Amino acid sequence: MTTLSNTQLAPAFFLAVAVILVTCRLVGRLLRSVGQPPVVGEMVAGVVLGPSVLGLVAPGVEAAVFPQQLRPVLYVVGQIGLVVFMFQAGYEFRVDRVRRVARPAALISAAGVLAPMLLGIGLSLLAYNVVDVFVPDVSVLVSVLFVGVTLSITAFPMLARIITERGLTDSRFGSISLASGALDDAVAWVLLAGVLSIAAGTAGPFAITAGGAVVLVLGLALLVRGRERIGAVTARLSPDHLLLMVVVMLFMACWYTDVIGLYAVFGAFALGVVFPRSAAVDKAVATVNPINLVFLPLFFTYSGLNTDFGLLVHPALLLFALACVLAAVLGKFGACWLAARLAGEPQAVALRVGTLMNARGLMQLIAINVGLAAGIVTKELFSVLVVVALVTTVMATPLLSFWDRRDRNRERVVVGESVGVAVPVEVPVLAEVPTPVEVSVPAEVSAPAADEVR
Repeated sequence: MTTLSNTQLAPAFFLAVAVILVTCRLVGRLLRSVGQPPVVGEMVAGVVLGPSVLGLVAPGVEAAVFPQQLRPVLYVVGQIGLVVFMFQAGYEFRVDRVRRVARPAALISAAGVLAPMLLGIGLSLLAYNVVDVFVPDVSVLVSVLFVGVTLSITAFPMLARIITERGLTDSRFGSISLASGALDDAVAWVLLAGVLSIAAGTAGPFAITAGGAVVLVLGLALLVRGRERIGAVTARLSPDHLLLMVVVMLFMACWYTDVIGLYAVFGAFALGVVFPRSAAVDKAVATVNPINLVFLPLFFTYSGLNTDFGLLVHPALLLFALACVLAAVLGKFGACWLAARLAGEPQAVALRVGTLMNARGLMQLIAINVGLAAGIVTKELFSVLVVVALVTTVMATPLLSFWDRRDRNRERVVVGESVGVAVPVEVPVLAEVPTPVEVSVPAEVSAPAADEVR
């Protein structure tokens, strides 16, 4: 491998970023035509630039544009875009929404963790001696637990991005999904730390994560209590100094949660939730928005460079990948839908919550990258789990659109039957309580019929 000096690494980075951004834009436009949000385009673009597509078609080009020495740089810079996005998602999130949906969110989160985790463990146990996908030197317990935990993860950043892009932040199912997804992933990361502790043969990582999470909660509580004082300080700062303060606090929160094993995204989101609100802070947060537009695609490309779908040509491995996708969908979508219904949520809300919770995307990519770095994941298993992340995330937007169309069609039929004719009325689908639809009754309709409509 050719070693790049710093003066060579910089131009290599600039070229790689330009290629990534152009590819993401092109793939994003292509997928937008079939109803996929930009974030899915970024995921697919990452795979396209890796060995699965570019490396297969032009391996020399892939090696030249993305040399091994450059890949850690792409990971670090991609993390900047990721944490900025998560901070903004947390800043737009309102705690009062969580209070309104605390009970169903807790039940949905518990179901969304346990069901896919148990299915993943069971599937891995069945496949352990059949499919050559696990690290031989890693214990069976660690291998099957890792698969179970990664299947239980929800793509919280993607969930937040889909909700904000579709304007669903104030909807009931959007609030429930955000609350459930945040709790789901917090639990999943603690479980992942437990798996890493077992793999390392020590309880250290788990104890650090659990204890550090308690300290984080206490620190955030203190920040909430001091909001008025912090707000007064921010009001006196110049825009430049305020922006500097926001960035420093963000990076410190990310550093801390990374160190304790909860990873930077949770520190970023948690800080955003409790950060004081004001017009000046709003402007500072908006100022850093372009960062995630440029840097976030780099993380997807980094994961794509570690994904090789050519490894899945073996029939047994391909069957295992399909079984993992099925277990992931049944465990997450099915369990979250059922839990929402048991919590008293209407069918329309339950279906949409299950759809959003089912997306794995970014968080699963982070988890399997952690497993790869820890030496408990093979390239084959990495590629299998990337398939799960892609399929479950790509499902989200088309399913949401399908539920919307189905409900609109159902409302048209109900309204048409009420007036005795097929009236083409567009009924907006709201997430919380169905809005009463006013129907203009033609003059020909008799008085009793009109009374019946009313």
